Amino acid sequence: MTYNVEGLPWPVRWGRGAALESIGERLAWLRQRGRQPHVVALQEAFSDDAKAIGKAAGYANVVAGPSATERDGGNVSDWRFIDAGRWVKGETEGKVLDSGLLILSDYPVVRVRRMAFPAGACAGYDCLANKGAVMVTVKIPGVSTPVDIVDTHLNSRHASGVPDLRSNAAYARQTAVLGKFLSANHDPATPLLVAGDFNMGPRPVRRAALLAALEPTSGVTPGSSVRDGLSGCLARSDAAVGDPADARWILRRGRDWQFIGNGTAATLAPRDATVLFGREPGGAMLSDHMGFEVTYRVAKPAA
Repeated sequence: MTYNVEGLPWPVRWGRGAALESIGERLAWLRQRGRQPHVVALQEAFSDDAKAIGKAAGYANVVAGPSATERDGGNVSDWRFIDAGRWVKGETEGKVLDSGLLILSDYPVVRVRRMAFPAGACAGYDCLANKGAVMVTVKIPGVSTPVDIVDTHLNSRHASGVPDLRSNAAYARQTAVLGKFLSANHDPATPLLVAGDFNMGPRPVRRAALLAALEPTSGVTPGSSVRDGLSGCLARSDAAVGDPADARWILRRGRDWQFIGNGTAATLAPRDATVLFGREPGGAMLSDHMGFEVTYRVAKPAA
């Protein structure tokens, strides 16, 4: 499952404690019934209430993304872009928050790699958080090939508080760094899932930058479309999709994704999907995003 839980701290957000507690309680309720997602990628898990979700939900392994001080995403040499940063937009004071990324896993985690976006690869208020990516390699019981799973959160557009030209420039830098991180750390033999809040939206310039970064590790023929799990389920008549209206809303919004990369030793095929955190009975949501789960089949590649 991937879910931006809107766990921003005070004074950016307030009154989020009850909703975040409800998220942990629902995951625990699902666990009691054997229906919990085995791996969860969270974004905006900044507050203590948000960071407590993994423990409340009973996950054996909780892996955090880059801390507020971590710096390992490489260098961006466009000092004119950096020097144009504005204090009032949070671009000059350094990182106040960590990445807000958490991966929760029932499966054993055998390897962890982290990356923080470098200076010059952020714009606006997003610069206050040390955004980046975290990759875990999990060993699934009964499956000989492990799976690499990535959680990331890319620069917002309007919410960053700066003009699109600047936020899109930062986005292009982030996607390029993300692509290099995947190429350097992902084993091509293993399947790959890249989940998170990509803040792509229906914006061609952002879509082109993101898919160009993902294509080399997608395990598809060069020039082919990068696959995502939710679209794959909706496109198949034999796939079960819980809450299809919410699922289509997620895809139209274009921010939350689970991108798939096949490995040479094993492939991933989306089997079914459900929106575990969508609209509540009264129409409200526990976050400003929806959280959706996709179940995958791990298989040997065809001869």
